[in-house]
Amino acid sequence: MSEEIRLKNIEITSPFWQRYRDLIAKKAVPFQWKMISDSEQPEVTSDRVAGGASEKSGAIENLKIAAQEKEGHHQGMIFQDTDVYKWLETVAYVLRYQCSNELKTLADRVINLIGKAQASDGYLSTRYQIDTPSLKFRQLQQSHELYSMGHYIEAGVAYYNVTKNKQALEIAEKMADCIDRNFGDASDKIHGYDGHPEIELALTKLYDCTHNKKYLNLANYFVLVRGTEPDFFDKQNQLNDIKYDPFPEMRHAKNNYLFDERPIFDVKMVQGHAVRVLYYLTGAAHVARLKKDKKLLEAVKRLWTDITNKQMYITGNVGQTAAGEAFTYDYDLPNKTDYGETCASVAMIMLAKQLENSEFKGEYGDILERELYNGALTGISLDGEHYFYANPLEISNKSYLNPASSHLSNRRLSWFSCACCPANITRLFASIDQYIYAIKGDQILIDQLISNQTEFSDQVKIEVESQLPWYGKIKVKVSNPNKKSFDLAIRIPAWSKETSIKVNDTSIKTNIQNGIQYFKISEDYEISINLDMNVHLIHANARVSDDHGKVAIQRGPIIYCAEGIDNSGSYDEYQIPTPTDAESELDSKMLEGIVKVKIQNSIHTNETKLYTTKLEKDNEIRPLTLIPYYAWANRKPSSMSVWLNEEI
Repeated sequence: MSEEIRLKNIEITSPFWQRYRDLIAKKAVPFQWKMISDSEQPEVTSDRVAGGASEKSGAIENLKIAAQEKEGHHQGMIFQDTDVYKWLETVAYVLRYQCSNELKTLADRVINLIGKAQASDGYLSTRYQIDTPSLKFRQLQQSHELYSMGHYIEAGVAYYNVTKNKQALEIAEKMADCIDRNFGDASDKIHGYDGHPEIELALTKLYDCTHNKKYLNLANYFVLVRGTEPDFFDKQNQLNDIKYDPFPEMRHAKNNYLFDERPIFDVKMVQGHAVRVLYYLTGAAHVARLKKDKKLLEAVKRLWTDITNKQMYITGNVGQTAAGEAFTYDYDLPNKTDYGETCASVAMIMLAKQLENSEFKGEYGDILERELYNGALTGISLDGEHYFYANPLEISNKSYLNPASSHLSNRRLSWFSCACCPANITRLFASIDQYIYAIKGDQILIDQLISNQTEFSDQVKIEVESQLPWYGKIKVKVSNPNKKSFDLAIRIPAWSKETSIKVNDTSIKTNIQNGIQYFKISEDYEISINLDMNVHLIHANARVSDDHGKVAIQRGPIIYCAEGIDNSGSYDEYQIPTPTDAESELDSKMLEGIVKVKIQNSIHTNETKLYTTKLEKDNEIRPLTLIPYYAWANRKPSSMSVWLNEEI
């Protein structure tokens, strides 16, 4: 095409994803509103695990106090405002696919309240406005001020894009202008950054919306300054009385926890708080693309490779330890103490998408898909009202007896005192339509093989009929009445070992480049793809000591696990033989409809001795039933494991 292709409208038609999007609109959004507004007290499931237990929020209350509609003190986490902002962003995406005047009226009221709470100079962080106004921008290691305002900017841009509510965008611009007046290289500005990255990616979204280069330049400043002032937080903290610190223990945090020990160009191995790292890299990738900064983009890609090749669980979970919700080191992937925060999986998807926007490469879509169907999806229950904060790959009914696993639970909770994950996961799946296609010049990439009907500029229409995640037949129909020429790229998942493709009912030889099959389009076109949906046994790299002698089960994009509720005995009493007799069966009544996998020739041990020889083992053949990892903990508390013993 002579000009860049534009996506005009997209409708998700996948039954699998339609169910989740309807669930978010009808169940999750109303439930989350009850929690953040404290308008009524729903029955909640809480526990003292990762994220903390909470039956009250105070988030809307804080905004009312800052708006001088009520009196009182700040409640909740220092970044409690963001629970409202991510809820609002979820609402924006919901309104794009499910019209609701009642929901829009409520969201408009929230926008108006936020506008009233915002200070005249654009500043908004209710904790500091209500209780400690003299400490604005003086506790940046801990304050989350720019993090919080960044989350509003994301929400404001999303809400404006969908509803054209000008106030939503004006609030975001006032925030960004306030930050710009206070931060930068000039002698009268703060030469520093927030302890929790987020503002970087938010400002680039604001630039995409407004095309105001001031916001892009400010994002670029925050990306490049990080790590160049390693004493910045210490200098700020020395000027403040520790009794006013939101998180006093952070004064002793190592710089790599905050991902600012050195500039990004000098970082060789990813360490630090996982979400901070990934939000920063997402913003950096976006800035690099907009600024055409090849050096910065290569630095982001190098760290992406470290994460995905050496520090990512098979489910896509990242951030191995509860100590700081952090990355640790290469090949350190313990299953029983894994943290794998839901927010980190959401951030991995955001980063993959930004890298894909710079370069069409199958590996980005492969990871994005892995997160969508596994690492991220397990963060929300099948009822839409319960969530995981941490996501283990192995848990027993007695894990709570081990202090190293005390952050884990075998049931999802309704709400958290640190409630960052619930609305983060809902804003992701409410906006899943943004992750299906990527466009670069006159190329269209179908990255996620999710059923949809989409209209582009020049009257080009693409319809995808996909049977994923359960079956591998895909049909892509291109309507091109103006006979414009363009390249259509389709990602072929790496898990499909054998893939066949037909064009207009004629088989073609595949020519997959970097995980992508390209087609030259100049008329109407129909492509049929058949993906390999056989069950595969996955082995970990030998350097991953926790997975020695173990295998994981994958079918299509889904990683499977054994849950105690489906199998007699414990998961560690079974062994998976090779060759494996694996049967796949659709069960439309189980867990809202799944394809379960049954290992018919798995070996069960009845041995009770602590140590024995191979000849003494008491074994029998006993089938082992596996379910998708995302669906575990949706019935009753039970043991679970992704990695299973391989036959010795």
